[in-house]
Amino acid sequence: MKPTRCLSVVVPCFNEEATIGALVGQVLASPWVAEIVVVDDGSSDRSREILADLDDPRLAVVLHERNQGKGAALRTGFSRATSRFVVVQDADLEYDPAEYGLLLEPLLDDRADVVYGSRFLSGRPHRVLYFWHSMGNKFLTLLSNMFTDLNLTDMETCYKCFRREVIQSIVIEEDRFGFEPEITAKLAEGRFRIYEVGISYSGRTYDEGKKIGWRDGVRAVYCIIRYSQLGRRLRSRQPHGRP
Repeated sequence: MKPTRCLSVVVPCFNEEATIGALVGQVLASPWVAEIVVVDDGSSDRSREILADLDDPRLAVVLHERNQGKGAALRTGFSRATSRFVVVQDADLEYDPAEYGLLLEPLLDDRADVVYGSRFLSGRPHRVLYFWHSMGNKFLTLLSNMFTDLNLTDMETCYKCFRREVIQSIVIEEDRFGFEPEITAKLAEGRFRIYEVGISYSGRTYDEGKKIGWRDGVRAVYCIIRYSQLGRRLRSRQPHGRP
């Protein structure tokens, strides 16, 4: 495929002064990128100063006055996207912008409406980190698949690439990391064509700034049940007066 500038990259950013400058540079180096929308979600470190010093006509920076969460930042960023396709890019350098072409291939071939980049589907390089964190991811993916009747390998992945009209047609309700199971359930309900491609992954430790924790895992279970069709059907069968 010959690269064309057809991609809006939405970057939620919260206290990422160590990586945000390098990340923006890597994104802008991609031949696929038409624009990058960075939503600074109330950072209290130097992230905003670093972003203010960056000068590129493809870069737009949106500021949240207070921290609201990843889902809220993505909701803002998606509304600003204007390109044919839209991808989520975390600001922490765990995911490689050089792999945008892999994500775009099924979309450009008109085989998919949405593409997930799976960390568990390829032989590409992966940093070896937390066993229980990976088990948690796999459990949430399994539970999500049970409730959505999808067969994803990595529901919690950051790399989700959409046709712009698809993501802008979905109302995002979750403000934090519940975005991942919420959007998956709503894509399944909308019967959109979903593909997965294998990607590399350079995870970071909690000491290096990783933010997601066990409470977000509990919330993810709640979101899987709340937003899926099966979850709603099961709740509707509860006896009157019970939650």
